[in-house]
Amino acid sequence: MSQFRRIARYAVAAVALWLAALLVLNLVLFGGTRRRIAERLGDSLQALATIDRGSLALIRGWIDLEELVVKRDDLVGHLTITANSIHCELPPLGLGLFDRDCRTLVVRGTRLEVSTAALFKLRRPKRPPMHARRVVIEDARLEFSPSAFVPSMGRVAIDIERAEAGPTVFKTPLSWIFALQKLRATVDLPAGITLRLTYEDGKLRVAGDLLGATPVELPLAIPIAGAADEASAEIAKLVELGKDVAERVLASKAEDWLRSKLTSP
Repeated sequence: MSQFRRIARYAVAAVALWLAALLVLNLVLFGGTRRRIAERLGDSLQALATIDRGSLALIRGWIDLEELVVKRDDLVGHLTITANSIHCELPPLGLGLFDRDCRTLVVRGTRLEVSTAALFKLRRPKRPPMHARRVVIEDARLEFSPSAFVPSMGRVAIDIERAEAGPTVFKTPLSWIFALQKLRATVDLPAGITLRLTYEDGKLRVAGDLLGATPVELPLAIPIAGAADEASAEIAKLVELGKDVAERVLASKAEDWLRSKLTSP
């Protein structure tokens, strides 16, 4: 037997053993992995987190989690997060054992309820925050109590049909907004006001009965989340972004109204 054939046989045997070991590790590691992910999420939000079930595929490179529940009820406030399914794409062939960042993170069926922004004034978590290179969110509903971020605005609910974001470090459940690339969503405001939002290529389009027949289109520069920002700092930036968008939308419609009055016979 030539030396080349001998090396090839050893290489094939080593690959076969590695793949077999990964199949065993799928069964051995997943229970602990699911528990650690839940603990990591709970620690980052000072809440209790559970994951009902899921599966791990080290060879193909993914981990699926189902029925995530995160709850916090204390003197600070109320926070609830649920997700029907979470899919995290990992490097294949077992490389996910060493590189655990999600290549693509897909979250479906999310429901988030927040009573106060003080819930995000968190101590620094023991573990580093989760990281994803690409984030996809489908069928999400975010509900913020009247006192959550802007008390004068009242209760706000956002229904996200689909959102896509780039590289994200999850210091809060809303960190993906800083890397937002595409968005289709509906916003329900007090007094029965509903707005439809789309965002793509750096432009935000806002439509709704309150704005008339012509939607408002604005260039939107999303703020950058600094590496040193705490969770509360990120939330503060998002609140300011929301206020800025609201002011610019109203200013645009006021300008259109004034122009129509000046040009009318």
